[in-house]
Order: sequence, then C-alpha cells, then structure tokens
Amino acid sequence: MPEVRRIVRGALRPPPGREELLRLVAELWAQPVHELRLAAVEALAFRADDLEAEDLALVEGMLREARTWALVDPLAIDVAGPLVVAHPGLGATLDRWSRDEDFWLRRASMLALLRPLRDGGGDWERFARYADAMLEEREFFIRKAIGWVLRDTGRRRPELVAAWIAPRRDRASGVTLREVRKVVSD
Repeated sequence: MPEVRRIVRGALRPPPGREELLRLVAELWAQPVHELRLAAVEALAFRADDLEAEDLALVEGMLREARTWALVDPLAIDVAGPLVVAHPGLGATLDRWSRDEDFWLRRASMLALLRPLRDGGGDWERFARYADAMLEEREFFIRKAIGWVLRDTGRRRPELVAAWIAPRRDRASGVTLREVRKVVSD
C-alpha cells in the first residue's frame, strides 16, 4: 500500500485537472488487477477536493464492482465521505445505499460517515438510523462496520455511544459489541 500511494502521488504532480483525473481513474479501474484498482482509489482520495457532487455516481459504480473491503473502505471513507461533507445533499445517496441489496454499499453508507464522527462531529443521527436498521444483519462486514464506527465515535463521545447501544445490546452481534467495549464499559 505505501508503494502504491507513493507512485500515485508522484504521478499526480503536477495535479491533473478533474477531467484528466477521472480519465486516469477509469483507465486504472478498467483493469481487473487489484493494485491498479487500488491506485485508482488512491488517485481519487488524493485529489478528493477536486471532485464534484456528480462524481459520487462514479464512486458508486466502483463500490458495486469492488467486492472487497480493501477497495470499498477507502472509497467510502476517503472519497465518498469528503464528497458528502462538501455536498450535504448527497446524504440522500447514502440513504439509498443504506437500503441497497448489496451489502458492500450498505457498509459504504456507514463508513462514509466515519471520519467526521471520529473527529467529534458528523451526522450521528444518520449513522444511528443506518446502524439500527442493520444491527441484526448476519453479514460480518456490516456488523464490523457498525462496531468500527461506534468504537471510533466513542473515543471522543463515549456517553453518546453508551446511550445508543444500551437498549440495543440484545440485538447487536458479538462482533459489534467487542468493538464498542473497547471504548465503553458495561
């Protein structure tokens, strides 16, 4: 990963324009090679400030094709998340993702909210709605994402996480609760 990141950042100096960046990302992503797809994700993340609201459609397509946490997570956290922060109207897209049949999109809907929640802000109510609706899912990657966001949020706001999880303990998976226990005592 560090080597891919170094190569991508070097290749993006001087910074390309948005259209050139999107062309490069499309070319890299079109290759069914994990490292090239990872480079596409890193390019988007590195130049996330250059993206526009409409680029979330590209991210969604990549999420649907990624099929692995190694690509889904940085797409959600480092690309979709900053887009939603910059363009709050995109929250409606996250709402749709949270109900999608593809569990990777459901995971991405929560992880896109992670960074601001981790920093002590963010849209807690939106995350709480998503997590509550997905709390009883059997999919490991959903359970882990819920726990991850709760754990990272709880580092700055343990009382918020404790109040949210308390009435839901019997519905939450062991995976989720193990993450919560790292920041909230029983």
